Amino acid sequence: MTKSILSALSLCVIAISSTQAQSTRRVDYQISFPNRAQHEGRVTATFTGIPRGATLQVRMAQSSPGRYALTGFAKNVYDVLAVDSRGRTLSVTKPDVNGWNVIGHDGVAKVSYKVWGDRTDGTFLQIDHAHAHMNMPATFVFARGFDNAPVTLRIDVPENWKVATQLVPTSDSSMFTAPNMQWFMDSPTEVGPVMFSSWTQSINGKSSTYRVAVHHLGTQAEVDSYAAMARKVVDEHTAVFDDAPGFDFGTYTFIVDFVPWVNGDGMEHRNSTIITSSRSSLADSVRRIRALSTLSHEFFHAWNMERIRSRDIEPFDFERANMSADLWFGEGFTNYYGPLARRRAGFLTDDEFLADVGGAAINTINSPARQHNSPVGMSAMAPFVDGAAFLDPMNSQETHLSYYIWGEVVALSLDLMLRTKYDLSLDGYMRAVWKKFGKKQTPALAPA
Repeated sequence: MTKSILSALSLCVIAISSTQAQSTRRVDYQISFPNRAQHEGRVTATFTGIPRGATLQVRMAQSSPGRYALTGFAKNVYDVLAVDSRGRTLSVTKPDVNGWNVIGHDGVAKVSYKVWGDRTDGTFLQIDHAHAHMNMPATFVFARGFDNAPVTLRIDVPENWKVATQLVPTSDSSMFTAPNMQWFMDSPTEVGPVMFSSWTQSINGKSSTYRVAVHHLGTQAEVDSYAAMARKVVDEHTAVFDDAPGFDFGTYTFIVDFVPWVNGDGMEHRNSTIITSSRSSLADSVRRIRALSTLSHEFFHAWNMERIRSRDIEPFDFERANMSADLWFGEGFTNYYGPLARRRAGFLTDDEFLADVGGAAINTINSPARQHNSPVGMSAMAPFVDGAAFLDPMNSQETHLSYYIWGEVVALSLDLMLRTKYDLSLDGYMRAVWKKFGKKQTPALAPA
């Protein structure tokens, strides 16, 4: 009897200790750029609340939200060290190619390392003389078991640089927070000579602030003009759903890099987007209109992909390739609404819009890949084609048709059918999908 009581008490103590460890867990990051001319950053990640005697399993992501192929971010992480709260050196071992295990801690482990990056796009990291462009999974390690821990990030901001991010600001301009690790990893951050322009939109009782944050070689007046154009596109997308997405902290940020040395890309996130291009410019109205193309596509994702979201990629798994059979809808329907919103806002002519959707239809009709797969099957191929790199060739000409293009044609076909047969439109369909699957999500701070 006594042994049974003691055993029960021991289990209670263990359970209480585990619960306390969970409730006290937190992650505090700090990054600096003392060697940015060599594309190098220095990071310290402090993990607090590690259970006594447990091995801290530190990992670098293998994938990134919105990108479905494996990335190999760990290849650019080196000089990994760890100390406890008193500065004592801890044992660090490498159990696999993407991780480090830390033992001997006192409940706290400060893991420091250097990270290298020289590619600006929606997936990777670039640090140089001009800016620090940080996709979080390419920049910061995480630890297993700390998924729900609150996160802080302190950035040693170089003189005359500013920070553009969806992370939550604090009274300290160099300190930002995130409610959990998924949210943090979904928060790309640009540090550099950023120019801002913003406006506020109110609809159905929701007030949303939109910020256009641009790193370019032009003027503030050009950014303001671009933001005014972006506002018209935002209004057209909002009209489709008759509702704002409902941003977690009321703000959405367009993070834009239009400088000659970046790579062209666009990447959706829950409360922001990354838009990068070496060919885009804001120097005149014609080029500003062209620069709206990626912006329009990515903003529609604030509803379709970020909140109307496939269960296959929610929550996002940073340790494997993520596959969804629904990308034909998430990306394809977005590909249809990108140019449609620009046409409705007056930034495309009828001929330009018809050339876009007509080209997609022709490519789909003529593709031999339709004999081998469906839009669903093509979506499942994303880890092989979405930024993937292989030494051996893929039989793409015969077997692959982009789920962006095929899904766009499905959207076009459905829109035409609804308009001609039922006096309805795809707008009404998207509004119904939003009300059933997107709007009623768990309020605030849902994972990315």
